[in-house]
Amino acid sequence: MNLRLSSVASCCILSLLLAGCRPNESVEVAKDKLIQPTDSGSGVLGGTPEVVDEGPIAPPEVIEIRAETLLAAQLTPDQLSEGWVRLFDGQSLFGWFVVGSADWQINDGVLKVTRGERSYLCTSFQMPNYELKVDFRCDPQTNSGIFLRTGPSPQDVSVECLELNIAPPDNPFPTGSFVERKKLETTELGEFDPTQWHTYLVRVDGKQVKVSLDGQPIMQLDDFEADPNGHISLQHNSGRVEFRNVMLRPIGLTKLKLDKNWQEDWTLSEKKPDTFTAEAIASGMQLKGGLGQLQSKQEYGDFFLQTEYTLAKPEVNSGIFFRCLRDTILDGYECQVNHAVSDGDPLRPLDAGAGAIFRRQPARIVMGDGTKPTYLTLLASGPQMLTWVNGVQVADFLDSREPDDNPRKGLRTQAGPIALQGHDATTDVIFHSLSVGEL
Repeated sequence: MNLRLSSVASCCILSLLLAGCRPNESVEVAKDKLIQPTDSGSGVLGGTPEVVDEGPIAPPEVIEIRAETLLAAQLTPDQLSEGWVRLFDGQSLFGWFVVGSADWQINDGVLKVTRGERSYLCTSFQMPNYELKVDFRCDPQTNSGIFLRTGPSPQDVSVECLELNIAPPDNPFPTGSFVERKKLETTELGEFDPTQWHTYLVRVDGKQVKVSLDGQPIMQLDDFEADPNGHISLQHNSGRVEFRNVMLRPIGLTKLKLDKNWQEDWTLSEKKPDTFTAEAIASGMQLKGGLGQLQSKQEYGDFFLQTEYTLAKPEVNSGIFFRCLRDTILDGYECQVNHAVSDGDPLRPLDAGAGAIFRRQPARIVMGDGTKPTYLTLLASGPQMLTWVNGVQVADFLDSREPDDNPRKGLRTQAGPIALQGHDATTDVIFHSLSVGEL
């Protein structure tokens, strides 16, 4: 199966994004075909050249997503504990949009583009600081790149953004270089076969960026000038290039206390005369029974949050509220924590699903039953809210309502507390850890 996006489809996607909707998902791959992390250098792109149809670029195929292919994209416990999430789930462009006309395709868990005009595959969200990991391979003469802190269609990479190049040795800025900023000499790159899989690891932090290729540091910029925030995008300029295992890890998060010292970071409130309890146990903070909350003492507006939790059973109802009103019960946006499904189908959540922005956008899939340690990531940036569960993106919501101080009634971008919810008598959840970083 493959997916192609035309320039018409790109405009439709951009319109949907601006309207607060997301395009229909498309493309599926068999579970055993989903690309998993492997050692760099495995797999060869060479051999008999692929015959490329030079006809018009076709509109996208719309193919039903299968639950097992998304479930297979979940990251390993080690990757999750390190904070990684997938930007590309291996089968759809959920969380991305396209600028320019090129034949972006998905085949067997790999993003591929072979022809068309200059084009960018952009994340729907913007981020200032992070670590990014990308596997890539290409034909020897391919000209491509990975753009950081970029607008959808950059004009001057020397000042607007960073372009980490993928290009042949005779290019003024060959692979490993930052275009118009700093060249990596081919002698520094060493023996490099572009038709093999290679891995970029990039850390963007303030005005410094560091790059490793296949585990070896190759490039560093200090005190560079560029926009302080922006999208991440994959570029097609010329030639064939493939990407897989596109993953991001936020940096600069602070862990809030959920142990015996929890009162340093949280206040407790409940709806009387309910039976809500919050108790610090060996494995974290356990919330049980009744309607109540722990509300953070610090307030957050735009932020990245990561938490690990375990439910007593899938039907347990809890939530992470954010941009709340101070000293009120659960007046805020709610990121749902509930793993109940209908008829055993994870594509049919019974109560919006873990990672849903409750009452605004359901999770597109329920990742697991929640009774084992589960990792949830939330990004709130202006009117946009995105979530990942076990490393796979499940929601991308853009709040287009009129502004209101109370997020239950309208758009709120002002900072507010974060609250961990006890919902009713059946609530029994342990939050093992929770870290937050302001954007």
